[in-house]
Amino acid sequence: MRDILKNKAAVAGSMFIIAMLAAALLAPLIAPYDPAQIDATNILSAPSRQHLFGTDMLGRDIFSRIMYGSRISLGIGFIAVGIAVAIGMAIGSIAGYYGGRVDSVLMRLVDIMLCFPTFFLILAVIAILEPSIFNIMAVIGATSWMGVARLIRAEILTLKERDYVAASRVMGAGDAWIIARHLIPNAIGPVLVSATLGIGGAILIESALSFLGIGVQPPTPSWGNILMDGKSTLGVAWWLTVYPGLFILFTVLAYNLLGEGLRDMLEPRIEEGC
Repeated sequence: MRDILKNKAAVAGSMFIIAMLAAALLAPLIAPYDPAQIDATNILSAPSRQHLFGTDMLGRDIFSRIMYGSRISLGIGFIAVGIAVAIGMAIGSIAGYYGGRVDSVLMRLVDIMLCFPTFFLILAVIAILEPSIFNIMAVIGATSWMGVARLIRAEILTLKERDYVAASRVMGAGDAWIIARHLIPNAIGPVLVSATLGIGGAILIESALSFLGIGVQPPTPSWGNILMDGKSTLGVAWWLTVYPGLFILFTVLAYNLLGEGLRDMLEPRIEEGC
């Protein structure tokens, strides 16, 4: 924690993330309007005291929609990364611990998955499935676990030779206990950094899918479909794209800064001249 506090960029990222999480949790209290409330008298109103971020083509308040949309975008990011980490840790730990043919088969599976561009693979799967929040989370998570699997495998290949693992075997511990109790907890550092960076990537993917119209479906607000609503009025209503775009930008940047701070904390530093 002291190392993170010394990193001003990581502190700034953490503060923004905390603020966004608080906004998502307190959206009903912060948002002045219902995000789906239509007001025909305030169509495409510019930012003002009444509507802080302006309104869209249906007169809906953009600030309220962004606050409620943060619940969807951040929630998809967390859950999708959670699914990816669970799959990657399971495959990577099994491959690293058992080695041999098991390792070869599982790593070839990783190589095959990496041959497909992730975003286009997600597009193909989403095009087959019905667009929904659950499907988006599941598909992003199920197509983003390969990096985690490689990280866990590399760590366990070295950790499984440690004395405490040999002592556990001598005491009669099973493979599942050794992996879950000794290896994964000691290999979690790089995965934590990867997961932090992955949340920003998942938010970008969700925003891109919603912008293309195959992600979160209206009237449920998300940052991506708010951007999509503004693409046809960019010349006359800049606020429809600028404000959600800035929230996406700063949120992804904040997670990247926090991830860099965690990496600096968890990885040993090499001093000059050593």
